[in-house]
Amino acid sequence: MSVQGDDHVAPLPLEDDLRSLGPHERVRPGDGPGAESLRAWGGPLGRHAVVGRQRFWTPLRVIMLFAVIFLAFGFFSKAACLETTHPTDGSQPGLNWDGRQYYKACYADPLPLYSAEGLDTGALPYKYSWIADGGEVRYMEYPVLSGMFQYVTARAAQALHEIFPGGPLEVVVYFALGCVLLAFMWMVAVWATYRSAGRRPWDTLLMAASPLIVFQAFTNYDLMAVMFASVALLLWARRRPVWAGVVLGLGVAAKLYPLFLFGALLVVALRRRRFVELGKAAVAAVVAWLAVNLPIMIPFPDGWREFFRLNSDRPANPESIYVVIQTLTGWQGFDAGRAAGEAPATLNAVSLVLFAVACLAVLAIGLTAPVTPRIAQLAFLIVAFFLLTNKVWSPQYSLWLVPLAVLAVPRARLLLTWMAFDALLWVAHMSYFHGVANKGIGPELFHPLVLVRDLLVVAVCAVVIAEIYRPHLDRVRMTHQGGPDGPDPLAGVLADPAERLVTRPAADRAVARPTGVRSAGVRSAGTRSAGARSASAQANSAVQAIAASASEQSGPPAAPLEFRADPSDPGGADPADPETKDPIR
Repeated sequence: MSVQGDDHVAPLPLEDDLRSLGPHERVRPGDGPGAESLRAWGGPLGRHAVVGRQRFWTPLRVIMLFAVIFLAFGFFSKAACLETTHPTDGSQPGLNWDGRQYYKACYADPLPLYSAEGLDTGALPYKYSWIADGGEVRYMEYPVLSGMFQYVTARAAQALHEIFPGGPLEVVVYFALGCVLLAFMWMVAVWATYRSAGRRPWDTLLMAASPLIVFQAFTNYDLMAVMFASVALLLWARRRPVWAGVVLGLGVAAKLYPLFLFGALLVVALRRRRFVELGKAAVAAVVAWLAVNLPIMIPFPDGWREFFRLNSDRPANPESIYVVIQTLTGWQGFDAGRAAGEAPATLNAVSLVLFAVACLAVLAIGLTAPVTPRIAQLAFLIVAFFLLTNKVWSPQYSLWLVPLAVLAVPRARLLLTWMAFDALLWVAHMSYFHGVANKGIGPELFHPLVLVRDLLVVAVCAVVIAEIYRPHLDRVRMTHQGGPDGPDPLAGVLADPAERLVTRPAADRAVARPTGVRSAGVRSAGTRSAGARSASAQANSAVQAIAASASEQSGPPAAPLEFRADPSDPGGADPADPETKDPIR
């Protein structure tokens, strides 16, 4: 039923002559509105189009090109904040931050932190400290790997500035060098997600061309953690659990959220009763995390603890649901009477309990689903629930969700609606920080916009949960089921190829729609060769064999299975009745 070689899997045996494929039978990027958008690039594929024979513009290179273009947009969105002053009084030039970081929405954390955290002095992070305005002693506030990345980048920028004096400001060189490195990390994440997408490689275009990259790629250092998380998922899919654990450990040393991927793996392991490989990955992650942290933890314990202390002591930020509720209801918050600098103990406890309840809900969903949910679906739900219940949702945190969303629910209209709104929320965010006195927006307008963003993320979660309980709606599952590694391209050592095939229920099949779609192996006699007819017969025979094998374990399927090419779902052949309109868009 499938052709496998060089890590590439085709949903069906390849035709002898690809030029014989009809226009509606060609696999093309995008689905729904994604397919319609192709009209801007030359219209739908015609009868003389050649698919799969382009020597240079492979799908991966096209996707990487879009990644580079959107990363360039991301750098240009920050360029206004790199303008320098030209003093005439003999003072040194500096960044011209006259409020433009807000009204031009070009703010980026690396620029002010370069001097605020002592990076400009060449001091070692976690050893270097300073006295804040409130009188408390402060240290580098990032996890070790992120902090050392800033230090190494700063030292490299200082060396370049000494070699080429008279050029841009040292802080500008530091920021530009960091952007280059972070852009490379994002491209690695895109590549890993492309390899993890299995038979649906074009879904990764939603990640490479995500609107969030335009404003958030270089706001902070989150792309490093996204890279580690994406590579770890690929390693797990390639049955390298120990190396996946090592990379996840490095990811946790850069940002906390890659730790949540273990929750998704645990749910699948519970369903499959396989824990040995997950245990190996967990041990490898702990070892990798300690290898990075111990050299800082032992000699500089106070500096090492700063990340944890700051996250405990900081109040809810304006993008959190707690502040939104305060603005919309007039509520004073959980810790309204706390002293300055005192940790919001009640808020910390509430957010932790809510996240724990959300994790239990994901566990319940995973254990009660009719078939084992895919790892990407569970991982997306856990990370999304963390952001929704956490007291801090910095704008760049939304990047954590992008690769997981693409792998979990690759629906262009749904994801682009959320990502576009979330990206544009950055402009409102900057206007809010600029202040009403400077013609910015107030909380009565900003916080409802934040609530809309939260509701859009909740909507994506709802679609993911709906597809978990109605797996015949899951495009990724339907494309991959019956393959040698089962319906989940990320399952790796937890894969179960014998998992029963999913068919659309009889109630859904009753709502038929005439589409005139022909099967992948049935074409008019005047347009196909004898070799093509033979390949079609082999494909249908293979499908019937799989259906018979599945029926031995889970009973007869609800209807005969047949691979058909659906023009509304170009991600691959769909082993289900195509005469049903997918209600989720």
